[in-house]
Amino acid sequence: MEDLALQRLPRPKQSELMIKKLGPCEYPSPLEVRGRRFIADDCRVELSKHIVGGVLNEELSFEAAGPRANVFFNPENTTAAFVTCGGLSPGLNNVIRSGYLELFFNYGVQRILGIHNGYRGLNPKSGLEPTVMTHRFVQDIHYMGGTVLGSSRGAHDPVLLVDAMEAHQIDILFCIGGDGTQRGAHRVQQEIARRALKKSVVGIPKTIDNDVPYVELSFGHVTALEVAADVLRGAHVEAKGAPNGVGLVKVMGRGAGFIAAGAALASQEANFVLVPEVPFPLEGEGGFLDCLEQRLLARDHALVVVAEGAGQHLFNDTSSEVDQSGNQRFRDIGVFLRDRIKEHFKRKRIELNLKYIDPSYAIRSVPANAWDRILSDRMARAAVHAAMAGKTDTMIGYWSNEIVHVPISAAVAQKKQMFLGGDLWNAVMATTGQPEWY
Repeated sequence: MEDLALQRLPRPKQSELMIKKLGPCEYPSPLEVRGRRFIADDCRVELSKHIVGGVLNEELSFEAAGPRANVFFNPENTTAAFVTCGGLSPGLNNVIRSGYLELFFNYGVQRILGIHNGYRGLNPKSGLEPTVMTHRFVQDIHYMGGTVLGSSRGAHDPVLLVDAMEAHQIDILFCIGGDGTQRGAHRVQQEIARRALKKSVVGIPKTIDNDVPYVELSFGHVTALEVAADVLRGAHVEAKGAPNGVGLVKVMGRGAGFIAAGAALASQEANFVLVPEVPFPLEGEGGFLDCLEQRLLARDHALVVVAEGAGQHLFNDTSSEVDQSGNQRFRDIGVFLRDRIKEHFKRKRIELNLKYIDPSYAIRSVPANAWDRILSDRMARAAVHAAMAGKTDTMIGYWSNEIVHVPISAAVAQKKQMFLGGDLWNAVMATTGQPEWY
């Protein structure tokens, strides 16, 4: 299991991991007739077992996910809705479909809505109306990439969003997205609480970057690694096919280099992996350009993988602009490195054949692979169980191979990064042989 140290996360307090409930669960679960094994609220999953200050620390724990014997909502009178926000990721349609099937066929919830184009679809100013989802609507969507509901970025007034929930009589809102989406879900729940409404908001984490805290592996990440690894193999062939060939590939990863590192390990061809966690030097002896030069002189080819958030320290005019989700707009490190590599070898009068490849968006738009289909299904059904039991302001996590409940406030308090002393980065260093630079 990847513990807190390996994910570079601060140690929370147990009070920060407690889950909110709307009230007592007074209805017997419809799942009882199906012979389902129920989970009690006092069933916990330990947060970490690693040694802290020489003492085995085991008191921190998450609430285990799963069906409860009694539920808060009466399924016959419940309306649930799904919304997908932010960028695309393999598995979004699988989450929608599995969530629908669990609600409709297992719990007996008859009215299930699909919100179009993210939170924008709940804003009356958009003019968008929810779709009443049916079995026909979701029947084949798990074979497709993207999201059938559409997606968008940007913050919306939670007052307007809760107004829409009341207008459409939505009791449960499933928010599928990354940290920006979950921050929005938290604000929606705060407005719901201010009005003293009995409505549940449950988040399902979505990020191919795999940078959401308390989610060891997010759905879509493994699929992204497979696609990215194929790109790296092609770039390696291109590099070997010409004298002093260099394949330079930029992949996604704003604040964390999990995709760059994982794809490099999957391909086993990369010579340099540049990630946000390591502010590598560019010029001078032992800098990246010098090391790349030495690699070409020795082996005649090189493959470089760079995450989109790497190398931002190299820009003198770092942008302070933010996108619609509030994320900093990064400078294009891929184009920057492409140009600086060309300048370096031209100045040294060394032949160079450089191929620059940017597959960033291509790796996130494909259908999910087998592992991500399984994880999508598990997370979606766990979200339904949580919501039906009256859990709220809660995100589904994945910890120690178990599905757990994580308070949204804890999940959005920081982002996850690679720990440079962990197995993943050590494996990258062993495979590439690149300098430490830290």
